[in-house]
Amino acid sequence: MGGTRHGPAVRRRKLGEELRGLRLRVGLTSREAARLVGWHQSKVSRIETGASGVTHADVTRLLDAYAVTDPRLRTLLEALAGAADSGGTGWWHAYRGVIPPQYRDFISLEASACAARTLETSVVPGLLQTADYARAVTSAALEGLPAATVDVLVEVRMARQEVLRGAEPLRMEAVLDEAVLRRQVGGARVMRRQLRALGETAREPHVRLQVLPFAMGGYVGLSGSFVIFSFPNIADLDVVVLDHMTRSLYLERSEDLEAYGAAFRTMQAHALTPEDSLDLIAGIADGA
Repeated sequence: MGGTRHGPAVRRRKLGEELRGLRLRVGLTSREAARLVGWHQSKVSRIETGASGVTHADVTRLLDAYAVTDPRLRTLLEALAGAADSGGTGWWHAYRGVIPPQYRDFISLEASACAARTLETSVVPGLLQTADYARAVTSAALEGLPAATVDVLVEVRMARQEVLRGAEPLRMEAVLDEAVLRRQVGGARVMRRQLRALGETAREPHVRLQVLPFAMGGYVGLSGSFVIFSFPNIADLDVVVLDHMTRSLYLERSEDLEAYGAAFRTMQAHALTPEDSLDLIAGIADGA
């Protein structure tokens, strides 16, 4: 089977919605569109609902059939096809028997992003966790899992951190509630090592970490953690991911992106500077 079937579902759905809108705009039924490009109607329907992957060539054929000449729009939709297709051969598919599809979607987005902005209110972001801290968080959050399964999930989390290494690492901006630093996850020893590792990573040129101190009181992000992924060249591919207990919610509307982007900038403006944040982290680590 082709790799496109396994691409990130969020990307397939967005691309399908865009293609359906273009088809309707020119007044074609799915049957008429399929006839124009020489396909069966079911293929058009599967693409539009996100049930099936789509190649760059498929998108080009549809855009030609719908008389789409706007170069920016064509570039955007072709980029969406590439993003949806990028998940087919990712390392995370070796773990598909352990991690659910939504987590694979998340990892695929993370792997193809060029930047991530994240707010965390309770735990250290996954990309910045030590193995011992990740094991403690996983065991607490998913109580009752067999130790072997926990080990695999920790292995996945450590593998994800490769995006912060290499020639073109992910640019990461993180805002952490002070509670993240003071919650004794895994005990004092695990927490001390986690805080020291956090301080070391925060000194990397592609990582910017700031802390929202308790003294600040309430702030706009208190309602929950989120991640904003940005992608090369085209801002319209950006996506906000909200993590819930049983599922992740993906927000891609421009008004949602603008609202969360503005909220993140506000929190950065009110947080400690990166330098002062590092001093606070070091001070807590010394006392842990």
